[in-house]
Amino acid sequence: MVENFRAGYLERIGLGADVLHARNPRLLVASLSGFGATGPRAGQASYDIVAQATGGFLAMTGFPDGPPVRGGGALADFVGGLYLGLGLLAGLRDRDNTGRGRVLDLSNQDAMFAVTDSWVTIAQGLGVEAERTGNQHPFTAPYDCFEARDGWVVVGTASNKLFRRLCQAIERPELAGDERFRSHRGRSARRGEINGIVGDWVRERSCRQVLAALGPEGADVPCARVARPDELVEDPQLRARGMIERHPHPTVGEVVFHGNPLRFSGADPRERALAPDLGQHNAEVFDEIGVDAADLERLAAKGVV
Repeated sequence: MVENFRAGYLERIGLGADVLHARNPRLLVASLSGFGATGPRAGQASYDIVAQATGGFLAMTGFPDGPPVRGGGALADFVGGLYLGLGLLAGLRDRDNTGRGRVLDLSNQDAMFAVTDSWVTIAQGLGVEAERTGNQHPFTAPYDCFEARDGWVVVGTASNKLFRRLCQAIERPELAGDERFRSHRGRSARRGEINGIVGDWVRERSCRQVLAALGPEGADVPCARVARPDELVEDPQLRARGMIERHPHPTVGEVVFHGNPLRFSGADPRERALAPDLGQHNAEVFDEIGVDAADLERLAAKGVV
């Protein structure tokens, strides 16, 4: 059983895990709430932006001279959901071994705190506070989002080898041999300068030209054009992966869905049915509760159903 109420709600209505396990000891009870079932904030209200703020994520996101920025989409809700799915699978495997179901208590704050990389370790060990760096990386460069003539591209280098390739591609080979930039530490300390040099080079070119020079047919440096979700409907990679699903609908026409990112060998993703029309399954539903066709027709004629 999976539930997403505030912590403590099921207990208040007499459906706590102890009651459920008394009826069915094999039941896996999974609860996802804003702050979990323990601690001083247990049971408090939360939304995606609250989880991002209390999990440390919001403070790290944005540019140094601006306010904290919420991660796009319902990031915290999805991260919590992904951890929930992982926890459910682990709980089911545990039940296979023990014969008993456990209670999974998951907090959205915990989930977001878990994806703030290693900043707690870094801060406690090195005394370095997490800071907002925009699209840059605090420990290497270039790693940023750059404006081209007709859009934006991202470029990331996380090794000395990639940095040397990049320098050749932008026709600045001397940078690779410069003692100031030969190491991650040096490039990190001067990331503003490095990103500025790359940014000037990108700004003079179109996205296509940048990707031709830096992409797999060129320097083979990790890079990509920044695309909106609606643009990705025609993305050849996503289409090839089955991530764009198109379903005909009898009244609204074609409906486009995100596909299922889980790809198992020898098993195609399950086909999903569209939502039924209003009253489409009336006959089946009313038949189950003993309303025959004649009564259903009478009720429909009176506008009851």
